[in-house]
Amino acid sequence: MIHSQHDALVDLEAGDEPLSNPSANPFFTDIAAQRMSRRGWMAGGMAAFMTGFLPAGSAKASVTGPQPAIGFQPVPVAAQDRVTLPPGYSAQVLIPQGTMLDGSAGRPLVEMSGEEQGRAIGAHHDGMHFFPIEGQSPDQGSSTEGLLVLNHEYVEPRFMHARAAGLSLGAGRMPLEDGARNPDEALKEINAHGVSVVRIARGTDGAWNVVADPRNRRITAATPMEIAGPARGHALLRTTYSPDGTRTRGTLNNCAHGVTPWNTYLTCEENWAGYFVNRTQPEQRPREQARYGVPVQQSRYNWDQARGGADEFARFDATTRGADATADYRNEPNGFGWVVEINPFDPASTPVKRTALGRFAHEGVVFGPVAEGRPVVAYSGDDSTFEYIYKFVSRAPYQAASASGALLDEGTLYVAKFNADGTGEWLPLAHGVGPLTAANGFADQGEVLVNTRLAADTVGATKMDRPEWGAVDPVDGRVYFTLTNNSRRTEAQVDAANPRPRNAFGQIVRWREEGDDHAATRFAWDLFVIAGPEDNSRVAGDAALTADNSFACPDGLWFDADRRLWIQTDIGENEQLRGALAPFGNNAMLCANPVTGEIRRFLTGPVGQEITGVVTTPDRRTMFVNVQHPGATTPAADFAAGRVNSTWPDGEGRLPRSATIVITKNDGGVIGT
Repeated sequence: MIHSQHDALVDLEAGDEPLSNPSANPFFTDIAAQRMSRRGWMAGGMAAFMTGFLPAGSAKASVTGPQPAIGFQPVPVAAQDRVTLPPGYSAQVLIPQGTMLDGSAGRPLVEMSGEEQGRAIGAHHDGMHFFPIEGQSPDQGSSTEGLLVLNHEYVEPRFMHARAAGLSLGAGRMPLEDGARNPDEALKEINAHGVSVVRIARGTDGAWNVVADPRNRRITAATPMEIAGPARGHALLRTTYSPDGTRTRGTLNNCAHGVTPWNTYLTCEENWAGYFVNRTQPEQRPREQARYGVPVQQSRYNWDQARGGADEFARFDATTRGADATADYRNEPNGFGWVVEINPFDPASTPVKRTALGRFAHEGVVFGPVAEGRPVVAYSGDDSTFEYIYKFVSRAPYQAASASGALLDEGTLYVAKFNADGTGEWLPLAHGVGPLTAANGFADQGEVLVNTRLAADTVGATKMDRPEWGAVDPVDGRVYFTLTNNSRRTEAQVDAANPRPRNAFGQIVRWREEGDDHAATRFAWDLFVIAGPEDNSRVAGDAALTADNSFACPDGLWFDADRRLWIQTDIGENEQLRGALAPFGNNAMLCANPVTGEIRRFLTGPVGQEITGVVTTPDRRTMFVNVQHPGATTPAADFAAGRVNSTWPDGEGRLPRSATIVITKNDGGVIGT
């Protein structure tokens, strides 16, 4: 989830999508402003509009169940090149990029071949889950041994290739050599994407280590995958590789994740469109490429230009070249933007793209609580400016004894509409329902799903401020989503009801489904946190953020079993330690009480990174957190001169690498207490 893609007025970070929502649908910022105005805003600031937000009869407004304990001393804002934790906590670095899956030492990352990277931990660690080794439940079992499964969102080539030394390079692509990409460099980057499954165990000394295991494997941007659900076999998915439209290769830009009740892992494809190129005139791109931002000049890493033109690289060129779709890769981008299911306990299993969940820039998937005989409900955000929040409700009911990924292949995909009075509704994206008909350009459900964004435009969904991770309160069932930022507003649009131009700070929205039924089609919403500095922020309960908890650009979000809400920040590379974002220091992780609104800063990371991905062992005494792209803010000129602004985690004289940190409490207690 690389960012600072607020809108067209701001330079895009490498790989972010361009603004591509031309619909006239309402903006969430305008809806929120209307609601806040009706509830009364204090002059120049925020009013207490969060409490008691649920309209009568829409859902239960009472708060029940235990409140979480937050007992650590908050850490201050920091800008140093290290991980900072509260007193009484310790951290260990685990599985940095390039760690061999068999536990062997391996070679330095810059010396690895593309094939070696395919047998090692990938780049830019992101969403993650610890599966207890028994393999029976995603959150019950061993707290000392398990399979750690994590996403690898993207790569930073200058920190991966020996050839990069001395070149003036930022965090983008490698330069061509004689007009082409080095094919082994391209393979190395392809193999650094995707997902890692790695067995880890805690030793008698308390340290965690990789354990060689036949289940250790890499799923990369080249791994064969099945396509399931309503889009399977659709004409828009047919390619030279899969003439019948049932298979594709690889998964790209894997950001947040999901964990199914049946103990499998969901990896989510986020900003995938830029990996492809269609060199036709922009107006000649098919709508399923234009609406998602497939470029027309060059792809993100120029893999399509690898020397020799091998099929594994040529597939990233979506230009029409043959007589029909089976003669070229015009439809290759349509194989991406999905949620992919992986069985971490079966290394022979083929990952499956579950198309009923929709195609967009999936940030992650979060499930509502499951119950025997009730549908499975899963929420997902489309992480791009002015995109939407979705939920899927399965057609078949959940039965623990037989539950499988097939539950995700049939059901109804909905998109959210937020109303100014604090209510909301879920609009179905179903062929033949409302305007989603052949007459309006949607011939069947497969076409609705390949063009999920266009379908959402058509039914009138609410444009959100870059919806990212979601989390469900394990006690009262409220759903929380981070909205990272929205700088659409200009100075000329500022008024008493809308006091922040170019909102760089973001917020967290939450809602409660009608009747506490996650399959309901109506809900009531409010804002849990309006992020920002102390004089321009608000937490539910009418308290401003303070020096102990101020933050900006909320991104990662996760509830632990004790109901603590963990919030991770992602201030974009272009804004870190600059301008209005400078007071927030390096990206951080905070802990919140969803009932009282108490928030404390728990962790700050090294220079140039994003804190992302968090999970604990079942006993909650070990926490895993990912540190993504340290050193990404190193200027190109400094890199050319041999200077980087982060050497985390390996220290002086070494290039930075993404890695997982293992956090424990020195007294052996529960994390956060």
